[in-house]
Amino acid sequence: MTGVGKLIRLILRRDRVIMPIWVLVFGLLPAGYYSSFQGLFPTDAERIQYATVSADNAGFVALYGLLKGDSFAVLTNWRAGFVPVMIGLVALLTVIRHTRVDEEAGRTELIGSTVTGRHAPLAAALITTVGACTVLGLLTFAVMAGQSGSTSGSLAFGAELAASGWIFAAVAAITAQLTSSARAARSIAIVALGVSYALRVGGDISALGTGGLSWLSWVSPLGWVTRIFPYGPLNWWPVVLSVLLSVVAVGVAVYLRGLRDLGDGLFAARLGRASAAASLSTPLALAWRLHRGLLVGWTVGLGLLGLIFGGVGGSVLDIAQDNKGLTDIFARLGGSSQLVNSYFAGTAGIVGLIAACYAVQATLRLRDEETTGHAEAVLATSVSRFAWAGSHLLFSLLGPALALFAEGLVSGLVSTSGNFGDILGGVLLQLPAVWVLASVAVLLFGVLPRWSLVAWAAPAACLLILLVGETLQLSQWLLDLSPFTHIPHLPGGDFSATPVITLIAVAVVVGAVGLVGLRRRNIPD
Repeated sequence: MTGVGKLIRLILRRDRVIMPIWVLVFGLLPAGYYSSFQGLFPTDAERIQYATVSADNAGFVALYGLLKGDSFAVLTNWRAGFVPVMIGLVALLTVIRHTRVDEEAGRTELIGSTVTGRHAPLAAALITTVGACTVLGLLTFAVMAGQSGSTSGSLAFGAELAASGWIFAAVAAITAQLTSSARAARSIAIVALGVSYALRVGGDISALGTGGLSWLSWVSPLGWVTRIFPYGPLNWWPVVLSVLLSVVAVGVAVYLRGLRDLGDGLFAARLGRASAAASLSTPLALAWRLHRGLLVGWTVGLGLLGLIFGGVGGSVLDIAQDNKGLTDIFARLGGSSQLVNSYFAGTAGIVGLIAACYAVQATLRLRDEETTGHAEAVLATSVSRFAWAGSHLLFSLLGPALALFAEGLVSGLVSTSGNFGDILGGVLLQLPAVWVLASVAVLLFGVLPRWSLVAWAAPAACLLILLVGETLQLSQWLLDLSPFTHIPHLPGGDFSATPVITLIAVAVVVGAVGLVGLRRRNIPD
């Protein structure tokens, strides 16, 4: 364990921008939800009615989990039911970034040549990530204790969010030992997160009916943390289970690390063919080979999200039938006076932001190819930098378009509102904003490659503006920083081509500057 302290300082220095952002965003997000519910339900009757209807709505239960109670604090905790998924995702990506990614890039071998223990890099990554999740939980505790007045409930709320990060940080520590590829390690960890979420959804929805499959939630770590019910029937046992699972998983990761050599994984990499097939003779064909799994995964994932959003849309009128406050909130989010249209316009913005994450991830694949040395090998041939980058950026542009089309198609087909074309069009209209965020990633990769991961700060900021901007009545110039603020709100709103054309122009200019920077700089850099 020699050198752990210095490695922790190194990780904090490398993540000095990204880590504080996600800690603050997720830590303060519940406070924004609490304030929004206070403005949304000025009377007890409206709040209780909303809680009663939502508790029996399968779509809402799938998104947020079971609802036990009707106070503002209970609704806030329930509304934050998807936040543990996002925290788990960030935690697992952080651990893999500072373990398997560094090992794949050769940095771990360089560090290991100094006075550093064998398990020091893994220990430093886990300590830093778990510490960040703990700070996030304490921040949630502090803001919610002040708003709700419940110390024990707020402490449990903070533990719920922190525990989700602890668990999947430990899971990532295991997957980092399984393969020699950082990409494969990330994929396995994300699949584990997705399976955990699916089990939680299946168990919770079953609990609304006969309850025959409600036990599924208890085999899911995400099901554990959402059953703490901080402000309702408080249950500390899920926290204990989460801590135990995290400790056991860390122990397994340490054991597996001792079984393998540096640079290898427990699962041996499969050797490729001695010579490439004719189908891999172009940069575009190679990019397709590298991006196809990501494309299929995001398209299927957004399609399933469209299934949920489309199903929930049919019950929006029932939830807000006698609640003008809720109607006004949906109208502000969607920009339409018609409630159902406003709902789908609002969800289109959420889906667009999710697709932007895909666009950023696809763009940053360029940086992965550079740091692993693959780009240098390709560019040593007759392939130009623009051809190499353009083949990857094609998936940054068209991949989100396909994923958004899948979400809009499924959502429109499932919805009973009868405005299929408007729903699909409203979702596809998010593309210019998605491309702007992708162009920011191109700019950072081309001009400041070592800061490429800062591109994730853009969707994080847009998420914060989307979730709490209107509720907290932020200044208009702050709201305008998000490209999604300028997208016409459809269905139901008025379409204007000017903001769409402007966003496309911004994306083209910013992306072009990034490509010019790529042409002028060294590779690797």
